[in-house]
Amino acid sequence: MAITLALITITSRATNNMVTTTLTPLGKYVFGLTNLMAGLLESLIYISTFISTSYLNPRMNARVRRNAFIASNLAIVIILVLYYFSNAELIWLITPLAGISFGLILPNLITSASLVKDKKTAERLLGLYSTSLSISLIIGPSLETYILHLTGSYKMVFLAFTPLALIGAGIAWTIKFPNVKREKYGLSVLKNKGFITSVLSITTYNVPFAAFTAFLTIYAIEKFHVSSAIGYSSYIPFFVLSFLTRSFMTIRPFNSLKYPLLISIIITAFGLGFMVFAPSFMSFLIMMALLGIPHGSIFPMSTVMIARATTQEERNAVNSYFLAYNNILFTSIPAIIGFLSGFIGLGYSMLLLEIPVIVSAVIFFVKYWSDPIINRR
Repeated sequence: MAITLALITITSRATNNMVTTTLTPLGKYVFGLTNLMAGLLESLIYISTFISTSYLNPRMNARVRRNAFIASNLAIVIILVLYYFSNAELIWLITPLAGISFGLILPNLITSASLVKDKKTAERLLGLYSTSLSISLIIGPSLETYILHLTGSYKMVFLAFTPLALIGAGIAWTIKFPNVKREKYGLSVLKNKGFITSVLSITTYNVPFAAFTAFLTIYAIEKFHVSSAIGYSSYIPFFVLSFLTRSFMTIRPFNSLKYPLLISIIITAFGLGFMVFAPSFMSFLIMMALLGIPHGSIFPMSTVMIARATTQEERNAVNSYFLAYNNILFTSIPAIIGFLSGFIGLGYSMLLLEIPVIVSAVIFFVKYWSDPIINRR
């Protein structure tokens, strides 16, 4: 189970990250979109993912959800080929299909990782799942950087990732789904402490990460005047440090999450500010590497909070709504940053993201500093 879960997580997330990070430069540099329109294109994929994670996936029983999961993995293969043949009009039709498909894949991988009844083992599997995510986020940007260096074509990148998507489609049928007769969904699970804590904690990082996903390449190109391949390579040190952090957490899972989370948030606030004012591309890369530490730590800690506070009947719905909330962030932030950049520039627009990071951190720690969910059990 562990090997299969790791493999499909790597292939699915590498493909998903490639699509979400390549859409805006594809729109801007291939189809001539403005920052605002490129940000709206990025938002479209997350709106579609939000629909499938928040509405479709929680309402399916295990059998239907498994079939939708397999079909979505097959659909991604076709969608990548369609992106290669897309034009300025067709891309707006392909993108929501991609979002819906990814929304039926990703939450089920988290749920599968937390199915075992022993909570310590479940937390280790969640650590393995998160580590696999980080491996995918090294493989994907490295492959894309190479393809861009070789061809200079954003469209060719989509075609190059088709073999990875084929691997995911080939092993999708092996993923286990919970055999729970009456799974819970709806507003009642939104009151679950695992959901509330995970939302507050992930907000401290995914707000700036949503901006990085959409605009990091464009920001590097415009600020430091580097090539498209070099600009995209900014993701590599970021994801390498994320991978090392998650590997450590898999080997040595945190029992108490309080201080690791606090340190991660401090790094986020410091790193985001320094990144914007980085005087050189090299210092920019160093800050991106530093920001990889909270990227590696905060997401797995959020999923551990969910596993600690939910039953198996609740877990699929809470994981789905948790990812749906993330999709809200990734829908709204690129559009907001794209709009603001027209007035104050990309750098200062991203600097404003310090505000929600600090606010959500204060709310989290005021409410849950002494709570057992983040303290040693």
